[in-house]
Amino acid sequence: MTMGKIIFYEDKNFQGRSYETSNDCSDMTSFLSKCHSCRVESGCFMVYDRSSYMGNQYFVRRGEYSDYQRMGMSDCIRSCRMIPMHRGQFRMKIYENENFGGQSNEMMDDCDNIQDRYRMSDCQSCHVMDGHWLMYEQPHYKGKMMYMRPGEYRSFSDMGMSGQRFMSMKRIMDSCY
Repeated sequence: MTMGKIIFYEDKNFQGRSYETSNDCSDMTSFLSKCHSCRVESGCFMVYDRSSYMGNQYFVRRGEYSDYQRMGMSDCIRSCRMIPMHRGQFRMKIYENENFGGQSNEMMDDCDNIQDRYRMSDCQSCHVMDGHWLMYEQPHYKGKMMYMRPGEYRSFSDMGMSGQRFMSMKRIMDSCY
C-alpha cells in the first residue's frame, strides 16, 4: 500500500512553520496555530476547515495548494484524512432520504447527475460497500464535496453537512495517486 505524505504550512505560499504527516490528523492546532497552505508529495488527502473532520472539505492530491481560500475553506485547514488507495470494485447505495429512506439506487461507477440518471432529486444518506468516493453538491462534480469511505451514513446532517444536497458522485481511483 502506498502511503501519502502531506506538508502543512502556517501561512499562504508555503511560508511559516510546517508540519508533515502521512496519517489522519483530527486537530491541526496541536501542531500549528493556523494552516493556510499545503503541499502533497504523494497520495491523496481530504482537508477540512473544522477539527474532527467536519465542515467544508477539499480533496487534494500530489501538488501545491498555496492558499486555503482557493480551496473553498471558510477558515484555515483544521484537520486532514489520508485516503488509502483502493484496488477492486466500487459499490455504493444512495438513498433519497435520511436513515436509508425513500428511493434508492446502487452505483458502481461515477455519476455526474443523479437527477438525470436515477430521477432522484436528492441524496440524504448512503451505504458505501466498496471503495472510496467523493460526493458533490452540484451535478458534474462541482461545488462543495464530501469524502465517503466504506460504512453506513444515515444522515449527512450529523456530519456537519446540514441542508447540503449531493447531486453527483465520483470514485477515487488509482489515477488520483
